[in-house]
Amino acid sequence: MKRIIIISSFCLLLLSAGLLPNSQPSSLAKSPLVSEPNSSTVDHGGKIETKYDGFTHETVVMLKQMRVNCGGVKGSVKQTCVSLIASLHCPGKQLEYVRYAKLQLVFETKDWDKRHPLEERDLFVVADGKTLRLGRMGLVNQNVAGDWWADVMKEVLEIAVSYKTFETIAQAQTVEIKVGKSAFALQQKNLEALGDLSLRVKF
Repeated sequence: MKRIIIISSFCLLLLSAGLLPNSQPSSLAKSPLVSEPNSSTVDHGGKIETKYDGFTHETVVMLKQMRVNCGGVKGSVKQTCVSLIASLHCPGKQLEYVRYAKLQLVFETKDWDKRHPLEERDLFVVADGKTLRLGRMGLVNQNVAGDWWADVMKEVLEIAVSYKTFETIAQAQTVEIKVGKSAFALQQKNLEALGDLSLRVKF
């Protein structure tokens, strides 16, 4: 009887000291370095990656090329497809501060006459009814991508904007974009992807 009492007392002592297995509270059992998936994240279909660029000494958070629409671009032929690329540029190895953002628009069409000449590259964005005049976009490249049945002209235009401007666009419920004679609206999935991108940094 005395032996049972001694063993029971010893077990209670170990339990109170936290030395027995499974005695740690579940809230502390998980490592703080292990992140769990956020169940509230919307599956927008876009791909976002974060990379440090040793040449420019900055961390870049990028929404990779994401299709907006095909054939729904006003001022263009029906075969024109437009895609969006967005990136946030943070100096050094940190995500606390964004120095600037970049927006790229990719136009793909079989009609070479639908290129955007220099005087037709001014970018206008209407975010929730507010018009933003963002300036003239620069030409990144303009080339032909061969397909098994046709050659497609691919044109990439780019502009750098402040993070505040990007945030205005990313938080909007509706966004319309106009470059020269080309005008189109971002789809819901595009807006969700931009909103997701803005959440990857603190400012």
